[in-house]
Amino acid sequence: MPVGCTDARTRLTEVTHPVDTSRPHPTDTRATGRPPEAQTLGQLRASGHELRSLRDELRANLLDALRAGRDPWPGMHGLGTTVIPQVERAILAGHDIVLLGGRGQGQTRLMRSLVGLRGEWAPVIDGSELGEHPYERISHESRRRAAELDDDLPVAWVHRTERYAEKLATPDTSVADLIGDVDPMRVAEGRRLGDPETIHFGLIPRSHRAIVAVNELPDLAERIQVAMLNVMEERDIQIRGYVLRLPLDVLVLASANPEDYTNRGRIITPLKDRFGAEIRTHYPIELEDEMAVVRQEAALVADVPDVIIEVLARFTRALRESTAVDQRSGVSARFSIAGAETVAASALHRASVRGEDHAVARLVDVETAVEVLGGKVEFEAGEEGREQAVLTHLLRMATVESVREHLRGVDLAPLVTVLEGGASITTGERVTAEELLTALPDLEDGGALYGEVAERLAASTPGERAGAAELALEGLYLARKVDKDTDGDTTVYG
Repeated sequence: MPVGCTDARTRLTEVTHPVDTSRPHPTDTRATGRPPEAQTLGQLRASGHELRSLRDELRANLLDALRAGRDPWPGMHGLGTTVIPQVERAILAGHDIVLLGGRGQGQTRLMRSLVGLRGEWAPVIDGSELGEHPYERISHESRRRAAELDDDLPVAWVHRTERYAEKLATPDTSVADLIGDVDPMRVAEGRRLGDPETIHFGLIPRSHRAIVAVNELPDLAERIQVAMLNVMEERDIQIRGYVLRLPLDVLVLASANPEDYTNRGRIITPLKDRFGAEIRTHYPIELEDEMAVVRQEAALVADVPDVIIEVLARFTRALRESTAVDQRSGVSARFSIAGAETVAASALHRASVRGEDHAVARLVDVETAVEVLGGKVEFEAGEEGREQAVLTHLLRMATVESVREHLRGVDLAPLVTVLEGGASITTGERVTAEELLTALPDLEDGGALYGEVAERLAASTPGERAGAAELALEGLYLARKVDKDTDGDTTVYG
């Protein structure tokens, strides 16, 4: 936290989303030490501190990270060879950036990760409404204080996490919210209406020397977007009858869904022209990246084996390719993330009800999760009434692909022979791992087949071995080698 900086701290806290301590930030931006000791302008000068613009700071820190071989974008999976190089070039060029892409493609996370390219501590004039650098006073009040106090001008230190402001663009956002307006209370205190100190500044001026991110930019009314034109180009602001020449040092980031240009609004052409870089984002291309996103983002309350995460990732990718799904809406990464969390919750529920010591998700939990995930997918108009059938079919295809990937070459014929001989195996969302393992019939190979399946799926605990056996049985059913009878929450293979 900044030292001796009540007003400066409040300046960005008011407009910045609170830090979510339950999950790791995209970059480790937490304070690693105390701020510098300089508490006045004179002490700051004596320390040798140099003023750098925001863009120079980002450029220098990015180059340092690249030269050192350090990844400046931890947690951004699947964008390393496509989106990230474009973002890096935009930063080096000093451009404002607009990210265009579908839901759940990581635009917000990418924008927040730029915080990691800031220096850890930055000096501000203590009490400054705009968080000005002690060397560069831009407001009337700060210039007056600097003239009166000279080297005794108080200095406070702001951490980089407080130098990022984020605004969700909503239709009710006003010019006053973003730019500012005349404060009637200050006028009532006796100031003249023409006095610049009667102005209450909005988010963008208060984010001087900080990064400003606007989510869902097309949702801003067009007249509000017009108010941003001067900020983006001339770097000054206009409030009612005032034209204030404030050399604002801000980097403007924005996210938008290209479909929003026609569905809910659009980015007006003059504003779009002022963004130096327009970058298209996308969903992860590789399956491994899709799985990594789920592992990173999902808050799991039980163990979820990698193969279950893989089934969910393949399921999500199949939905993105299905002609039955409205691809203009897209299938967000949040679908597979919510799926993994639901699957884990199902496993925890079973362990609690049935007294299992260790909760481990199995394929049967994935099937129950589909019922609650369907609402996160937009289907084409002609698919009305077939939504559940489409989801079930695509989940089966995802399961088949996972079985082929991991159990290719494993001879499951001994298990098929036993089941054809009249044996049956019962599983379900209320069947414990021990019950399922006990129900597995004896094989002539002494159980070597079960061991090979478990080894292929890296299953070591009873819950993981039960999940591996369940996946093999489902693979046999989908290959039409065995029968399957589902009654309520009980499934019998035979």
